[in-house]
Amino acid sequence: MTTQPSRSLETFPNPNPEHDYTIRMKIPEFTCVCPKTGQPDFASFHLDYIPDEKCVELKSLKLYMWSYRDEGAFHEAITNQILKDLVSATQPRYMRLRGEFNVRGGIFTDVVVEHKQDDWQHPQAVHLAGD
Repeated sequence: MTTQPSRSLETFPNPNPEHDYTIRMKIPEFTCVCPKTGQPDFASFHLDYIPDEKCVELKSLKLYMWSYRDEGAFHEAITNQILKDLVSATQPRYMRLRGEFNVRGGIFTDVVVEHKQDDWQHPQAVHLAGD
């Protein structure tokens, strides 16, 4: 069992591919480094996706996110790359990734990227009492 960072994302079959449902994850311990200063950057990532045939396996996602620890990257580039890799691995019906980066130079940065299958339409939301 590996405990080393890895860019490999493992998947497993969606147990309920016959209908849309949302998987939500919060990844609060992301780190990388500023490409200009080499200082650490910290972020929380919020992942929401509607799987099609595959779901991402959590341990591989943890090791994947860990693999960025020593990499210099701009917030915008790294958030888009993570989404691209997750979409490539899982081919979801819909995926949204938000990178909520801690303050750098007095500025907080949130980067939001989305993917949607060309032929997929989001069903109309149902609002229940108390929502």
